[in-house]
Amino acid sequence: MNRRVIIFTIIAMTIALTGLMGIQFYWIRSASAIKEANFRRSVNEAMVKVVQKVERMERTKALAMNPFESVLNFKQHLPYDSILTLTELDSLIGLQLNIRGVDTRYEFCIYKPERQEFLMERTPSFRKDLIEKGNAYVLFQADIYTSPEYLLIYFPREKQFLLTELWGMLLISIILIIVIVTSFMYTIATIFRQKRLSEIKNDFINNMTHEFKTPISTISLACEALSDKDLRSSGEFLDSYLSMIQEENKRLAGMAEKILQTAVIDKGELKMKRELIDLHEIITDVIKNLKIQVEIKDGEIKRRLKASKSQIEGDKVHVTNLVYNLLDNANKYSPKRPMIRISTENVNNGIAMTIEDNGIGISKNEQKKIFDKLYRVPTGNIHEVRGFGLGLSYVKAIVEEHHGKISIESEANKGSKFRVFLPFVIKE
Repeated sequence: MNRRVIIFTIIAMTIALTGLMGIQFYWIRSASAIKEANFRRSVNEAMVKVVQKVERMERTKALAMNPFESVLNFKQHLPYDSILTLTELDSLIGLQLNIRGVDTRYEFCIYKPERQEFLMERTPSFRKDLIEKGNAYVLFQADIYTSPEYLLIYFPREKQFLLTELWGMLLISIILIIVIVTSFMYTIATIFRQKRLSEIKNDFINNMTHEFKTPISTISLACEALSDKDLRSSGEFLDSYLSMIQEENKRLAGMAEKILQTAVIDKGELKMKRELIDLHEIITDVIKNLKIQVEIKDGEIKRRLKASKSQIEGDKVHVTNLVYNLLDNANKYSPKRPMIRISTENVNNGIAMTIEDNGIGISKNEQKKIFDKLYRVPTGNIHEVRGFGLGLSYVKAIVEEHHGKISIESEANKGSKFRVFLPFVIKE
């Protein structure tokens, strides 16, 4: 997938995601407005019923007190304390609100604006809120002998109540938004991961082709030379070409084995032969094999094996490969006069092995990826070094199979230091 397609896909997905989220928020806002309108309507219906009930109670009381005077159309209503108590008015309001599903805290009062007088009130501390934010309903509109009086009601937790009514929709919306955003991020990450894997795969194929091509070409040339009757008659040349074929064949086998080992590790089928091995002996043998390659570059490998107890439980072949890969990398990535230091010491029921070089080093950003399979650092002169990018991933896998740990300290152009810890005993 090329860069333009990826960018177009990301832009399209971003627009689609933004649109979906916008629609979701619009639905939530519309639902909230509908809920608020229903709440207002329910409150209005309840309070109209309360006002009517109070007026009917007043007429009943007035009729009982003076039946002749109460039948007049224009009169002054009775005092509130003679009609009903504060508790009765509170119960009446609560009943009407509950009937209409308004189950939240409320405050109320009967207020006369002309004299700024509170004729009845539930909680004095809410006077300001009742006047500024409360809903007002006129009492006794037919009374022409007194100035208007209002029944005020205020809901301190109105917003919380409306949110509670919407919590189901809000919860589902939040979950859907989280799922969509998470899926979007995962998709984008997968696209970039696949692009990166594609690049790594291509690099691996190129490197593998180059690595295999050289020994194959050498063997081919040697075979052509051996087909010459004049050369075959010379025992010296015959032995030389046969030795060359054997060496290149070993090289091919080694590269194929390295690839196969990686496949085995990926499948989780790596089998280790546990035995008591001496790490110092392994280090010494590996140094002997690599010494010539280091000295050709006018370099040196220095040992400082301070571990008093050097025997550990492990697989000799894999531990040997582990040490070889780290030392070989230290040599390959030190272009001029490699100075390699390898040391050991006993720590925490095991051995800590440190391999330090004066090579090109690895930047902080690349250090997190160097143990990934097929990964090769794409900076500096590293691509001048042959390889598949399998060495360090194999090393890490072997260390983990031995229940050990591996870490790196490095800076670009200042060398690298690998520290490997291997326990004395592999615990199940």
